[in-house]
Amino acid sequence: MNAIAGSPRLPAGAARPQRGPATGDAAVGQQTGRNTEQPHRATQPRPPAARAVQPTPPSVAGEQPAAIRISKLMAERGLCSRRDADDYIARGWVFVDGRRVSELGSRAARSAVITLDRRALAVQEACLTILLHKPVGYVSGQPEPGCTPAVVLIQPERQFRTTDTPAFHPSCLRGLAPAGRLDIDSTGLLVLTQDGRVARRLVGEDSTIDKEYLVRVAGQLDDRGLALLNHGLSLDDRRLKPAQVEWLNADQLRFVLREGRKRQIRRMCELVGLRVLALKRVRIGAVRLGDLPLGQWRFLRPGEVF
Repeated sequence: MNAIAGSPRLPAGAARPQRGPATGDAAVGQQTGRNTEQPHRATQPRPPAARAVQPTPPSVAGEQPAAIRISKLMAERGLCSRRDADDYIARGWVFVDGRRVSELGSRAARSAVITLDRRALAVQEACLTILLHKPVGYVSGQPEPGCTPAVVLIQPERQFRTTDTPAFHPSCLRGLAPAGRLDIDSTGLLVLTQDGRVARRLVGEDSTIDKEYLVRVAGQLDDRGLALLNHGLSLDDRRLKPAQVEWLNADQLRFVLREGRKRQIRRMCELVGLRVLALKRVRIGAVRLGDLPLGQWRFLRPGEVF
């Protein structure tokens, strides 16, 4: 693993970390689930004093009592994001058990078969995903006053191109949003996408995609501290998921995480007596930063998937 390029050196006389041992209308698309009808059960009439029943949201005919919003169900199945699902429903591009659904808030049983109109699939195929080598000084998401969002770097003169690379077009910026965070004082791989499916895979609550970082540190770290970095720390009264942390050299650690809490690595290091001097994300899932130059971007290649 290469060291972080341009990382600051430890000041003279500063204690170096002690290295410990590493430890069309026709519905097409993928169908999911099956619809099974349940027998109706006899119910007792309500007594006159029963409280008024609240209005129920719009629903698909024949729904079961455990019905949930179709947009949520679509997101859980990875068909699209909830925002895109609402858009497809409003356009009449969603079919539930073969019936078109066009009313927002509609519900269906968890076992329902959901398919997308070919027009929705065409929209998804046209969505772009961009990889940016973010420099220090840019924020990944919505900027605070005085901060510059990383998306401003997605310009034609900053595109890292090869002979078979598509050219930049202003439409590339439409709906482009970061899928995950990278702190203002960190560098490395940042994903920006128009595709809600990609965003959900990377930052959804059930995401299992790991992220790799190279971290240059100062301070003292014994074997117990290294073990705590791997598993045993909590942030904001919540236990962190197990991580993979190991020494690469005398002052650089390699972190592999499966979550992305705010300033997580810096706060983890503080808890064990380390100070982060430089942090660089080099991999998300199977997609690597590679030789993408600092401050430049490229499109996700056809063979690359998260």
